[in-house]
Amino acid sequence: MTRLALVTDRTRIPTDVDEVFVWDGAADQSFKTKLTPTLSQLGTVPPLSADVVRIALAVYAADHSVKREGGGSNWNRRELDVIVPVSDPELWARHSAELIVVTNFLTGDDWSFQFTYYEGEEDQQPLVAHAPARVVLASGGADSGTGAVISASSLAIGSSHILVSHSSSGATSGSQQEVHDALEVLFSGKQEAHHRVFLARAKKRLDGTEYSDEPSSRSRSFLFLALGLAVAAQSGATLWIPENGFASLNPPLGPERLGALSTKTTHPWFLWRFQELLMKVGAHAALENPFQLDTKGEMFAQVASLLGADEASMFLTSTNSCSHTDQNYQGVPSGTHCGVCFGCIVRRASFTTSGVKDATRYLSEDHQFDAYTASHSVVEAARDFVDRGIDNATIMAMPLPPGLTAREAKHLCERGRAELGAYLS
Repeated sequence: MTRLALVTDRTRIPTDVDEVFVWDGAADQSFKTKLTPTLSQLGTVPPLSADVVRIALAVYAADHSVKREGGGSNWNRRELDVIVPVSDPELWARHSAELIVVTNFLTGDDWSFQFTYYEGEEDQQPLVAHAPARVVLASGGADSGTGAVISASSLAIGSSHILVSHSSSGATSGSQQEVHDALEVLFSGKQEAHHRVFLARAKKRLDGTEYSDEPSSRSRSFLFLALGLAVAAQSGATLWIPENGFASLNPPLGPERLGALSTKTTHPWFLWRFQELLMKVGAHAALENPFQLDTKGEMFAQVASLLGADEASMFLTSTNSCSHTDQNYQGVPSGTHCGVCFGCIVRRASFTTSGVKDATRYLSEDHQFDAYTASHSVVEAARDFVDRGIDNATIMAMPLPPGLTAREAKHLCERGRAELGAYLS
């Protein structure tokens, strides 16, 4: 077992841990961010919602810093014991079993938690003059961009929404800003605010030695979700988590690939159990994925219906769907689409089936990047998935929340598979 601690007061660093992450706003803290533990940059965040951010950050830091023994689909289950400062340690301790269930599902590990009392100062200012209709996670991806478009188009006169973005590298920050700027043109005045939070673990510890790096980081989107809830909690608004339902269900590309290469943060079972935990604790729990029953291609078609084909092409092309951020080593900007990862394949299939023109640059279309794209490609696995189909056993093995039937899940997966097949054929 690896024992790790998130601390917001460096005078109280525990000595009986394997790894420490300091978050106190100092220049040498363990995180690269302007966000402080009070979350004052986000406004008046209720204590329990601030706790959720600290828990998510501790999970993310631990997940990113403890190496797995395997790789790809052969990851081992790590044992991770995390110490987190919260506003009510006894309350969170009573619900630690529920927290363990959701984090174990999220990362495929064995988590345990200990809670200490957070003694930080409360120095917060109001975020907005009036309550937004909703808060929308805006990652810079095509799904979140679609969610922002549909949210803005559905707002009543005088209503607005808030966009929340998180990045831990420069790969997605550009597309996040492009999505916001496009929305300002398309739906002027509908954006109450756009909170762009850069929050990443630093490379070095306080003593100057380097942390280990585990690249899988399944929990990164958990932190994004927590930041969105911190903003939504201030007005009681619903947090939209826009993600196509096919990707959310995360069906395995093959019998040996049980969703290991994708996050489960938007999986309907995870969202249900996480929401149940928040309600039991008493934290803000209004969250939903409005596209849980839609494929990505169906989402693209909705954008085309709202904006027209040409505008939809420009907007969706400006988003980023690539799973990789190492393109800068190829002499191109980080965040350039590889064209052959699962995110890119689903994106390309969605353009194809929706009839929207795809003007994205894909490295796979340029032979000088053949070696790079070959090492990143899951095209053959995707073809195998299309050829094999979705059987009932796969669907029955999926954990599903109340309200989502196995029949609905299978129909959704079959539609997603059909979109992939139309592109890959």
